[in-house]
Amino acid sequence: MNMKAVPKAAPTPLPELETYLQPFAKLFRRSWSRQSCERYITGLLTDLPHKNCDTIAAALAGTSTERLQHLLTDADWDALALHQLRVQHLLSFSPKGGLLALDDTSLLKQGRESVGVARQYSGVKGKPANCQAVVTAEYIVEEPNTKSILHWPVNAHLYLPESWIADTKRRGRTRVPDEVPAQTKQEIALQLIDQALRWQVPFNVILADAGYGRNASFLKGLEERQLHYVCGVECTFGVRRPEEVALAQQVPPPPRTGKNGRPRKAHPAPLYTVQEIIATLPDDQWQTITWREGSRGPMRKQFVAVRMYWAMGTAARTLEDRRVYTGAEGWLIGERPLPGQEGECKYYFSNLPATMRLEQLVPLVRGRWPIEQFYEEAKQECGLDDYQGRRWDGLHRHLALVMLAYSFLVYERMRTAQDSAGSSDSCQPKRSSLPSIHRNILLQLLQDLVLWWIATDHVKTFRSPRVGPG
Repeated sequence: MNMKAVPKAAPTPLPELETYLQPFAKLFRRSWSRQSCERYITGLLTDLPHKNCDTIAAALAGTSTERLQHLLTDADWDALALHQLRVQHLLSFSPKGGLLALDDTSLLKQGRESVGVARQYSGVKGKPANCQAVVTAEYIVEEPNTKSILHWPVNAHLYLPESWIADTKRRGRTRVPDEVPAQTKQEIALQLIDQALRWQVPFNVILADAGYGRNASFLKGLEERQLHYVCGVECTFGVRRPEEVALAQQVPPPPRTGKNGRPRKAHPAPLYTVQEIIATLPDDQWQTITWREGSRGPMRKQFVAVRMYWAMGTAARTLEDRRVYTGAEGWLIGERPLPGQEGECKYYFSNLPATMRLEQLVPLVRGRWPIEQFYEEAKQECGLDDYQGRRWDGLHRHLALVMLAYSFLVYERMRTAQDSAGSSDSCQPKRSSLPSIHRNILLQLLQDLVLWWIATDHVKTFRSPRVGPG
C-alpha cells in the first residue's frame, strides 16, 4: 500500500477536554460549530509549531481548513458570551479577593492588511515593530490549599491605532464594526474592568504598569469607580505633599490688586516629580523586603513608601486651569536594587489606605508577573499569536478560543494540584508547569503515526543496515 501522506490523529476528542467543553456547547447553535470548536481547541493544545486553520486541519481528523475558518468568521456564536461563561466557570473554583492585572501584548505581523496592524511599540521586540496590540485583563489569586498562584484571563480587546480610525476602506475590508470608537489602551482597560465588574469577578485591587499609571484619565477612571489600585509610574509623574495641599486649601485667595483690579485666583500646592521626592528620603527609611521565592531563590529589593497626592499642573497655573488637578492621596512607593547590585529605580503609586504597611504593599507592587506568564504560555502553548486571518471578528473569536484552551489548562492544573496537595511539603507559592494534557495529545498523535507506520510496513526503514565483512 502506497500512502502519500501521514494520516491524521483520530477524530474522537480527548475525554478530559470533551467533559470541560460541555457547558459551552449551548453557545454554538449548530453541531458542526460545536465539533469545529473542539477540533480547534485540540489543535491549539498540540505541539504544532504554528497553530492556524491550515496546520490544525492537517494534523487532526474530522475537520478541514474551511470548517475552522467558518468557525472563526461566519458561524453563529458570540465571543463575548463565551468569555462570560468561561469566567463564570472559573469563578466556581477560584478563591475570592484576588487582583485584576491590566496589560497589553503585541502580536507581530507582516503586511498592513490584518486588522489593527501598524508600526507601534512591541514589548516582544522592545522597540517599534509591525504588530497588533491586544489589551487583556487577568485575574490573580493565591490558592489557599496549595499556596500556588492561580491566574486566568478575563477578557481581551484589540487596540486600533490612529492610522486605522479614519481609514474606512481598511475598516470595511477587515469588518471592524461601525460602533467601535477611537479608544486609547487605557480606555480599553477601563472597559475590560467594567466587564469584570459586571461579571462579578471578585478582585480587590487593580494592578497596571507605567504605561497605564502615567495616564491621568485612567487613574481618574479607577477613582470614579471607587477601586483600589497599584500602578507603576514614570520618574516624571507629578505629586504634591499632603501638608502643602492642606495649607493651600486653608489659605484664602489673594486680595484684588488696586481699587478696580480683578481678584487674584488661587493656585495649587507645589508640584514635584516622584524622582525628586524619592531622592530626598534618607537611606534609613529604605527597607530590604523579600516578596516571594523565585526559581533562582528569594526575590528581594529595597523599598520605601511615603504618603502623597498624585497631581498635574505646577503652582504657576491657577486652580481654574484645566491642566491643574490633584487626585487621591495615596502611597508613593520607590524601589531600588540591593547595595552592590545593578538596576534602575522604579516608582509606583497606590490609593490604598494609610493603614497599609510596606510589607503589605510590596507583594502588590510586584504582583503583576502572572499576566506576563500568561502571555508567554499562551503564545508558546495555545497559539495566541498564530492567527493568520485579517478580520476583526475572526481575531476576537481566536482570542476567545485561545483563552478557553488556556483556561482548560488552568482547570487541569488546579485539579492535579489539589489531588497532590496532601503530599506537598512546600508552603511557598509555586509557578506550576502546564499539565500533562499536552503530552496526552502528543502521544495520541504519535500512537496513530506508529500504527500507520507498522500497518504500511514502513517500519522496515528503521532496520539497521546490513554490515558486510570487514
